[in-house]
Amino acid sequence: MEEINMYLDEAKDLMNKAIKHVSSELVKIRAGKATPSMLEGLMVVYYGNPTPINQVASVTTPDARTLMIKPWEKNVIPEIEKAIINSDLGLNPQNDGEQVIINVPQLTEERRVTLVKQAKHEGEQGKISVRNIRKETNDNLKQLQKDGVSEDEIKRAEDKVQALTDEFNKKIDEILVKKESEIMTV
Repeated sequence: MEEINMYLDEAKDLMNKAIKHVSSELVKIRAGKATPSMLEGLMVVYYGNPTPINQVASVTTPDARTLMIKPWEKNVIPEIEKAIINSDLGLNPQNDGEQVIINVPQLTEERRVTLVKQAKHEGEQGKISVRNIRKETNDNLKQLQKDGVSEDEIKRAEDKVQALTDEFNKKIDEILVKKESEIMTV
């Protein structure tokens, strides 16, 4: 019984991590207003090495439509601009010699639909992760049954795993609905 609980706890932890991952990926999808998190994961070539942008500059939002990137060293400005232009963010950086300024354009309806599709894709990836965790946990439980644990206990544990799966899939759906409304709000 103790091993069953261990597998259930592990499944719950892994499913929580899947939810966190989906949330962190959805934060990167912009919803029309400027946020520093839009640039998370953007790599800048810094002295020949790809480096996260937040390690070479500070990223701030002076207003809802503007991002300001103030690098620690001015010689990094062209690399920051190049990284932004080459990313799939669709942003147009400008520099004033001191910092990089990005005016975040209003989203078109077409772009909003594309972003919703991207968000749904991330949600589906999260659900796939949850289902894989369910499968792996159920496989481990079946192995316990072969090792002598009663069939009834395994069946109850599998029902708990399915309940966890349903609960976490519902959480992903809730996160997606919230993000979709955020993207579609003009």
